[in-house]
Amino acid sequence: MEGRLIIPSSGLPDAKSSPIADSSVLQIWGGHRLQGHVKISGAKNSALVIMAGALLCSGECRIRNVPLLADVTRLGQILSALGVRLTQTGEILDIDAREIKTSKAPYELVTQLRASFFAIGPMLARLGVAQMPLPGGCAIGARPVDLHVRGLQAMGAEVQIEHGICNAYVPGNNRRLKGAKIYLDTPSVGATETLMMAATLADGETIIENAAREPEVVDLANFCIAMGAKIEGAGTSTITIVGVPQLHSTEYSIIPDRIEAGTFLIAAAITRSELTLSPVVPEHLTPIIAKLQEIGVDIIEEAPNCLRTLSAETLRAADIETLPHPGFPTDMQAPFMALLTLAEGDSLINESVFENRLRHASELNRLGADIRVKGNVAFIRGVPILSGAPVLGTDLRASAALVLAGLAADGTTIIQGLQHLDRGYDRLDSKLQQLGARIQRVSVAKTNTEVAPQNADSQASISM
Repeated sequence: MEGRLIIPSSGLPDAKSSPIADSSVLQIWGGHRLQGHVKISGAKNSALVIMAGALLCSGECRIRNVPLLADVTRLGQILSALGVRLTQTGEILDIDAREIKTSKAPYELVTQLRASFFAIGPMLARLGVAQMPLPGGCAIGARPVDLHVRGLQAMGAEVQIEHGICNAYVPGNNRRLKGAKIYLDTPSVGATETLMMAATLADGETIIENAAREPEVVDLANFCIAMGAKIEGAGTSTITIVGVPQLHSTEYSIIPDRIEAGTFLIAAAITRSELTLSPVVPEHLTPIIAKLQEIGVDIIEEAPNCLRTLSAETLRAADIETLPHPGFPTDMQAPFMALLTLAEGDSLINESVFENRLRHASELNRLGADIRVKGNVAFIRGVPILSGAPVLGTDLRASAALVLAGLAADGTTIIQGLQHLDRGYDRLDSKLQQLGARIQRVSVAKTNTEVAPQNADSQASISM
């Protein structure tokens, strides 16, 4: 990467000036088929942790296939506050973490982004000290950091939590973490990734047992390996890391987003459409594809890393239980609920990962769905048709579910809460427009008047 100009990270887009704004809503004129090809962006959950992982490198890193998301911008601002220099050009992000000027992450930024807590592992590994505000609560349920803390303590760190700040340091003259054998009570993705990053620069060998197996964990491991880390077993329940003195510069491309791909597969199914998607890694989508096939959707691998979904005229009811990978992903629960509202028969969804992730059920009912919720279980009775209505997105995947339902609903659906949607989907409304959806982002002031969608007369209606 010699000769590349590094621009200060103030050149990154400002989250407040991006199209992400609480004053905007999505209007969807439902009942129209989609057609064409959609490009799947880089994985959100890989991009964030790999950005934090770049703190491990005492050189420069170039990350490709970075999605354009509010969360990416916010994490960029946090890294910038630590002294890291970032430059983003389209989907390429250059990160220069040669000089980390402070070990204290800014409270006002960290509390806006839970994923920022990932940085505690790399900071301890590089500096031997880190001050990280606790990430706080989450709309979909509690996600405590006790597994992260206990793992770091096992590696020799002293950790104290006072007044909402996690203060951690490595005692001793060389300020280096030490390898350890760590068992995770639950296969937490965040804890697995945090401890794996910390172990890359630790003295000796670290073994993480009952580790998370998600593709994003493997992606992070491959990124660290590209920087010179010694990691084996990522993607299995036991990960072994042998620490090295330092990591070097690299270029790396993030995997495609399996949740975005799954969302577009459901968009095709719920609108009785045929779409092609690429790039994808079909193995990452195994539980999603299997459940769609059970519901009655045909999906074929048209070419390497390319899927085609065929029109499904009849949708069948199905039962779903969310589980850690390789089980059914919790991030696909809400989109599948939207699809099952139009399936013939009774479906059941058991959300076993997060305790507060069924709030979209009441919003789907506003559109005419028949859903009853008891605890973490949703009972869905399929209905012949949904009807457009004003609804509110309560979290990231709930917002996506409402978009999907709006695509199939009769009439106009207005979705508020776009700050959630834009955290995790790279220009979802624009991609849907290119596929023929009648969808438009408008300011709140315009929603009281009729707003004609572009190319409104060129779309074919769905026969349901």
